[in-house]
Amino acid sequence: MAAYPSAPPPSYDQAAVGYTNPQEAGYKNPQAAAYANQPFAEQGYKQDPAYPPPQPAMPQPYTQGYAPPFVAGAAPPAQVPMEEPGVQEPAFKSNSFSDKAVRRSFIKKVYLILMLQLLVTVGFICLFMFIKPLKHWIQRDGSWLYYVSLGTFFVTYFVLVCIPSVRRKTPGNYICLAVFTLAFSFVTGNIASFYTTNSVLVAAGVTALVCLSISLFAIQTKIDFTMCSGLLFVLVMVLFFFGWSSLIVYHTAGYNAILDAVYGGLAALLFGLFLVYDTQMIVGGRKIELSPEEYISGALQLYMDVVLLFLIILSCFGKSS
Repeated sequence: MAAYPSAPPPSYDQAAVGYTNPQEAGYKNPQAAAYANQPFAEQGYKQDPAYPPPQPAMPQPYTQGYAPPFVAGAAPPAQVPMEEPGVQEPAFKSNSFSDKAVRRSFIKKVYLILMLQLLVTVGFICLFMFIKPLKHWIQRDGSWLYYVSLGTFFVTYFVLVCIPSVRRKTPGNYICLAVFTLAFSFVTGNIASFYTTNSVLVAAGVTALVCLSISLFAIQTKIDFTMCSGLLFVLVMVLFFFGWSSLIVYHTAGYNAILDAVYGGLAALLFGLFLVYDTQMIVGGRKIELSPEEYISGALQLYMDVVLLFLIILSCFGKSS
């Protein structure tokens, strides 16, 4: 096998041509240093047009173990973040309460519970109004049961309002709501038994018409009453201190029909505004709206608005028996 002669190593002066520092290249041969700093075209170097000019190396982004080959003039590939093992993105993302089907189901559940509560209350009122022996017993000897029911009403009301875990967990929320409804229905029936039958029927009819018109107005209007919580708080404070003032006047100067009518009108106005506020919170689409899990809270608020409005109208325009 023939051996090919290898080229002799370059001399010091020839090697100095490849230096880029003129001082290092000119240490032995100054002409070689000057020749080294000239462009390739002046040195006689001609680049093949078939090959692109050399490009500086660019760092490749980390893309889950795969790095595509670099192409001159192309943009670098986008970096793909790594996914954590066992974590998958949900196929559908949306706000559950913004979904029309969920909201419609929530509204149906709230008003179904409200109708059942009102039926129980109307049943107690009818028992105490049309069964004469029961009515006389309630008026004569049922005061202790009235106060027991009133205390049960306050306890269950504050439990449902102040403890979210109670009103959201079934079946405890339904049991607590049933106890609350029975207690307040007994209180309402006891109060209604001291009025004439015509007064109770007229007050019930007026309450139904007022609640229906207010609910339709709350649904159709573009005014957002959920932003008026500060105004409602001010009206509550005014009604609270006005009530204490009326009580002092009643004990000092006796009953005043004008003062009683003014107080009843303010109370009816306040609970009408509360009905608008609570209805818009339940229907949704406003600044403040109830969560789909708060169907017990929604039914509770509407029930209190309707029954208290009935008691106020009855006390203002009803005739005692």
